[in-house]
Amino acid sequence: MISLQNSFCTHQSLFPNASIQLGLCRHGQSRRGVSFLVRVEQVSTASAISQQDRPGRRQVLAVGATTIPCFLLSHLTSSSFAAESKKGFVAVKDNNDGYSFLYPFGWQEVVIEGQDKVFKDVIEPLESVSVNLIPTRKQDIRDLGPPQEVAETLIKKVLSPPSQKTKLIEATEHNVNGKAYYTFEFIAQAPNFTRHALGTICIGNGKFYTLTTGANERRWEKMKDRLHTIIDSFEIVNV
Repeated sequence: MISLQNSFCTHQSLFPNASIQLGLCRHGQSRRGVSFLVRVEQVSTASAISQQDRPGRRQVLAVGATTIPCFLLSHLTSSSFAAESKKGFVAVKDNNDGYSFLYPFGWQEVVIEGQDKVFKDVIEPLESVSVNLIPTRKQDIRDLGPPQEVAETLIKKVLSPPSQKTKLIEATEHNVNGKAYYTFEFIAQAPNFTRHALGTICIGNGKFYTLTTGANERRWEKMKDRLHTIIDSFEIVNV
């Protein structure tokens, strides 16, 4: 497994221009602190292939989930086990930090230091979604610059380590309930894998929100509609 950690504010020596370009800095304390870590996890090719070749594993997981007794489901009311609001997806709503999104049914929640929420596929390690929060004095995502400029800075300085070759495919702006979001698509190429990813960012509640999701390039065509559903579902609310 390769674990790559990039700090956004507290380790400016790694990315000295990131906090300047994006106008993000330490002020006060957040529930998770101000460290913005990004970990890219990858198993060896042989391990990944062996997992994929195991017959029926995903089906067994699905069957196991459907056999949970109803009386247990009634007690699973945490934000990571909300009622499905779209077929094949589960809704997450974090009332404390003020955001919500959907993730594919069957993905498992994992805990990664520095990230607020992470869900990932148990078989395909590059298929995941994560949410990161850091404090900011900015009031609107447009205060940081145009979509392409901000997305390129994030991808190169924060979301990918210097050893990876990155390419921004598209960056756009859209509005949800009067709040501006930037959404972007990019590719990050490492020596042993290529990840095709989507991201969306927004500012609200004194925080800079980043949601990223993606998949191995070889599975992009199969996964892209589901990944776009995740991105399109992300919304922040005032708290």
